[in-house]
Amino acid sequence: MDTIENLIIAIVKPLISQPEALTIKIEDTPEFLEYHLDLDQSDVGRVIGRKGRTISAIRTIVYSVPTEDKKVRIVIDEK
Repeated sequence: MDTIENLIIAIVKPLISQPEALTIKIEDTPEFLEYHLDLDQSDVGRVIGRKGRTISAIRTIVYSVPTEDKKVRIVIDEK
């Protein structure tokens, strides 16, 4: 699943003003493989976008990557 993490980083880093603050934690649940994005508070709005369009587009791209048995989920953690 390293390719999914690299894909998320490649998409999100150009959007944010503080890329060094980006961390991704992977949580393996029985049903999902969750990628939790920790961002600087000022960058959360940039990733979500107006009316959630940016995060929706990111999710569409990431969810199209084939996985073996679990679905992928992206979660933005707010501090």
